[in-house]
Amino acid sequence: MKFHCHLEAAALQEYVEKVFGMRYTVVKVSKMEGGAQKVVYKLDCSNGFSCILYVWDLTMNYFQEEIVNHNIHAESYGSELFESNNRFLREHAIRTPILYDLNRDRDRYDFDYALVEYVAGQEAGGYFKYPDRKVQDKVFQQVGEMTHAMHRIQSRTYGKPNKTTPNSTQCHLHQLYNGIKQLSYAAEHVEAIRKNQGKLLDKLYSLESKIVPRNSYGFIHGELGPNHVIVTDQLEPCLIDIEGAEFYDIEHEHSFLEMRFGEHYRRYLNLAPLDENRKLFYKFHHHLSLISGGLKLLHRGFPDQQLARGIADHHTHCALQFIEA
Repeated sequence: MKFHCHLEAAALQEYVEKVFGMRYTVVKVSKMEGGAQKVVYKLDCSNGFSCILYVWDLTMNYFQEEIVNHNIHAESYGSELFESNNRFLREHAIRTPILYDLNRDRDRYDFDYALVEYVAGQEAGGYFKYPDRKVQDKVFQQVGEMTHAMHRIQSRTYGKPNKTTPNSTQCHLHQLYNGIKQLSYAAEHVEAIRKNQGKLLDKLYSLESKIVPRNSYGFIHGELGPNHVIVTDQLEPCLIDIEGAEFYDIEHEHSFLEMRFGEHYRRYLNLAPLDENRKLFYKFHHHLSLISGGLKLLHRGFPDQQLARGIADHHTHCALQFIEA
């Protein structure tokens, strides 16, 4: 049987048998859409078992250029990051899919790939307008508790869990420099951004100037929208796309959570005392970064062009509101 997959049918079956045993015969492979940094397939077997195949193929990453040039996207891509963050989260009782096996041999294919638990359920966004308020409360209270528990894991240094060297700069400065770069890209393609580039840059510097140093960081997901939380059939939240997780300012995450979860953030997820100056700075940076990110997806052939355009347009409007206020 032929499948449309990164692995040839025979190689895929051989891999599945090696990991799970001879009783597991792949009968269906479905590509799951929406990923910008890795390719995801759902595998269904004849005995009723299902799992996920992750493929880290850099040639199919929409931010390949940034990764090759070692900018901020390089910190959220790769099988090694997935493996280490998967282990770290599970050690701290934060639910994320089980990693069954990771193949880095590169003997047959020039990319890494892994078999991962298939979590039956739906994205958290499916509960935004859920008719049963008790169910909605249960779902988002658990999302809030899980996120708060993750943020309470502390470190004196920011970065990946296995990082041991001291930091030479404050972490928010990475976002400052990245914001300048993303603003420059956006100004090349959006007239309203180009006309207001100076004012937007001044606002970025102004917000950064109000931040005071710190040396305590929580563990964050890095891009925690409702699409990165799968709610199981038992109404339990599970984090996916965890490669970018690291110790960082939790305000970076909270500003993103507020944008993506809206009223549900304010009701269920806003559980920690925050530095409001940091949160506002990171919120503005997210807008600049997402204008650029949406444009890059648009320019680089992302399948959902309407979504990519919508991201760029929405965050252009939000960024301009900062300088109009």
